[in-house]
Amino acid sequence: MIHRSDESDDPRRRAILSGSAFEERIGYARAVVDGDRVHVSGTTGFDYATMTISDDVVEQAEQCLRNIGAALAEAGCTFADVVRVRYLLPDRADFEPCWPVLRRCFGEVRPAATMMVCGLADPRMRIEIEVDARLPAASDGPPRTVSSASG
Repeated sequence: MIHRSDESDDPRRRAILSGSAFEERIGYARAVVDGDRVHVSGTTGFDYATMTISDDVVEQAEQCLRNIGAALAEAGCTFADVVRVRYLLPDRADFEPCWPVLRRCFGEVRPAATMMVCGLADPRMRIEIEVDARLPAASDGPPRTVSSASG
């Protein structure tokens, strides 16, 4: 469940919290809406309700995208509004098995994308995904939809 934080004095900026223990311990928000932009923090495959994580990189990617999708929905947009995505993986060999899952969310959207090989905060983490999106303008009509991460 995503919780909104309205602590900012700037009405154009609001933080979206997922309830992840990491947000509290480290001091960040799952996402920040700033004007018409939505910045979703690097998101791992933890199920934040249970604070558990699968050993399987594809399952982690699916959970990353569920977590990101929830933050985007709370912000008022969908994967169709994503303009930039960054994939961070400790092992480059884990990236290709995730492609079908990633393609379901981003294949029609075609955001700018980067994959980086780097260490992650916890050795159980095999992928982290970060996105930037643009809120649809009121004149754009209802939020567009793109295939979900599950399925």
